[in-house]
Amino acid sequence: MLREPEARDRTAFIELLASPEVHTYLGGPRPGDALEREIPGVPERWPGSFVVDLDGAMIGQILLRRATEHLRPAAAGKVDLGYLFLPRAWGFGYAAEACTAALDWFDGVLPGEPVVLATQTANVGSMRLAAKLGFTEVERFQAWDAEQWLGLRFPVAPSA
Repeated sequence: MLREPEARDRTAFIELLASPEVHTYLGGPRPGDALEREIPGVPERWPGSFVVDLDGAMIGQILLRRATEHLRPAAAGKVDLGYLFLPRAWGFGYAAEACTAALDWFDGVLPGEPVVLATQTANVGSMRLAAKLGFTEVERFQAWDAEQWLGLRFPVAPSA
């Protein structure tokens, strides 16, 4: 289930952001003590920010937000799909299901808008998920000492 972040998710957010496994392809984890100081009691909420909830507990986060040109000029102004899942939730299809639900929500709110997704090419799971979600390669580029992949998901045509 996708829902807004709540106060009860704070510990899971800290675990997610401090996890070395989660951040293997994202520049490394953040120190837990710094996160304890920085993460508010109730995580910030905005349209396009979702907690992925399984049986009443947060297992991941989905973000849909406007990309800036610092990502890549081809992505500027488009909405960027980002996702993080706790390692214990990997391998069960939750990311595909949750990202599909978030993209369906997005298509209903902003029909016709393209979505971009960036990931390291070494992140095989993320590359598979991008393909499964319908993203096609726009370009590959070097950043953060690794090859990155930028994909575009063309808008779903509205049904007549």
